[in-house]
Amino acid sequence: MSPTHTGGTAGATAVPADLDPCGREDHPDCGIRDVLDRIGDKWSVLVIVELAGGPRRFRELQRAIDGISQRMLTLTVRRLERDGLVLRTVYPTVPARVDYRLTGTGAGLTHLVKALAEWSLTHRAAIAEARSRYDRAHPGHDIR
Repeated sequence: MSPTHTGGTAGATAVPADLDPCGREDHPDCGIRDVLDRIGDKWSVLVIVELAGGPRRFRELQRAIDGISQRMLTLTVRRLERDGLVLRTVYPTVPARVDYRLTGTGAGLTHLVKALAEWSLTHRAAIAEARSRYDRAHPGHDIR
């Protein structure tokens, strides 16, 4: 991911939070790469799919998304919130209740993300078979 997602590394020069990672106006993927890095991330896709069904509390999201750690879910929803795709709402109760929901922009992604998820389910067996054929034809490779 780009430094705009992670905040950079220690000692690195700060990168402005814009959508132009390559800095060249004539470059065809300027702005696209940064957005696709976010919405193409496996955890982001799963969070968006889950939130497409309506608001969820943190633990509901964590239970629904198999294999995601608390830390990774926290980072994912914060990144999606920063990008304006998810809205985090804190309710003034004791203890405080927090839920997450898609914004209008995030909701606009749901049909695309759901289509990708459905495509993945439909083609996973064919992809697994293609991988097996490749692995048999190229023993010792390190492609994963």
